[in-house]
Amino acid sequence: MNRLNLFAPDVRENPYPFYATLRRESPVCQVDPNGMWVVTRYDDIVAALKNTQVFSSAGLRVASEPPHLQRHNPLSDSLILADPPRHSQLRNLIGRAFTATTVASLETRMRSTAARLADEMLQRRVVDFVPDFAHRAQANALVQLLGLDPSLQPNFQRWTTDILSVAAISPDDERRMQDVRRSIDEMEQYMNDLLASRRRQPGDDLVSGLLRSRVNDCALTDEDLMGFLFLLFVAGLETAVTLMTHMALILARLPGWMDRLRKELDLIPHFIEEVLRFEPPVHATMRLTLADTELSGVRLPAHAVVALLVGSALRDEAKFQDPDLFEPARRAQASLAFGHGAHACIGAFLARAQARVVLEELLSRCRRVELRAERLDWNVSLNTRCPLALPIEVIPA
Repeated sequence: MNRLNLFAPDVRENPYPFYATLRRESPVCQVDPNGMWVVTRYDDIVAALKNTQVFSSAGLRVASEPPHLQRHNPLSDSLILADPPRHSQLRNLIGRAFTATTVASLETRMRSTAARLADEMLQRRVVDFVPDFAHRAQANALVQLLGLDPSLQPNFQRWTTDILSVAAISPDDERRMQDVRRSIDEMEQYMNDLLASRRRQPGDDLVSGLLRSRVNDCALTDEDLMGFLFLLFVAGLETAVTLMTHMALILARLPGWMDRLRKELDLIPHFIEEVLRFEPPVHATMRLTLADTELSGVRLPAHAVVALLVGSALRDEAKFQDPDLFEPARRAQASLAFGHGAHACIGAFLARAQARVVLEELLSRCRRVELRAERLDWNVSLNTRCPLALPIEVIPA
């Protein structure tokens, strides 16, 4: 069988039939680009995520700082690229400040933003949901959470796109790498100024809380703080925007759900969990093997780059009945959508809260959402799968 190319247009448009074939025939195999290994079955992916001694996150730090970047990337200091015990130390310190209570205090402001953006969409009727709603909603949430300068919001998407693209840029593409360096420079300078400001005058925002955090007299270092701020900013924007975009796309493709959710409000959390299962915002998570190992009878060599295909695991027939059917009534907890075990996403409750608030505001104002494109163009990324644009018409209630 020929190698599957994960970036082929037909795979990006609908990867799930290809994943189903891999689960049946080659659950652990090599694919393109670059002959990387992929793992496709739910149980194998959970086993890999639990086995941090073999499937390393820290081993992938080199990908965030390729030689042609020619500078330090603060994202490489984040907990997403750390293994225990360092990962546990960072998570404990960050968890003292970044809690569900922190996010709950933002809900009123998130709801106000969602209501305003929904009203703006209704005035225009036909919009691109990605920049006109999803990006603006999450950028505003990050402004409120971190106490950022709202005037910088136009830079947020550029910073995120550039920093997430580091590993994919060819060494020969000097112009693109210059763009990335500039974005890292700008963001690092801004975050340094923000930290200095909060040290002089603490507030009730998350940055001030991180500076105050202590566990056994240990505090977060400047490198730890910068790494987490880069991670929260970049990953927080990307995953929440992807979740909201898929939620809107599903409402457009399955219009009956808007009426049903209005009548059965208690289904809203289950609807969000089913969106997370059906189209997870983290589509794949990467690991590096530190030793030879075996999954599903296949030998993986040491130092292999492995993509754990979460998007495949959450459609695994061995775990979910009729996995290609969107059915919130199944009440599945899509925990893998935000990682598992030690690397379960520390900001998952923020993404879920944002999705719930957005959905409630859309339901109260919109009768239905209609797709205004015959086909969608998809991003090219191993970690996420999201439409680059989502043209919709919003029909008022």
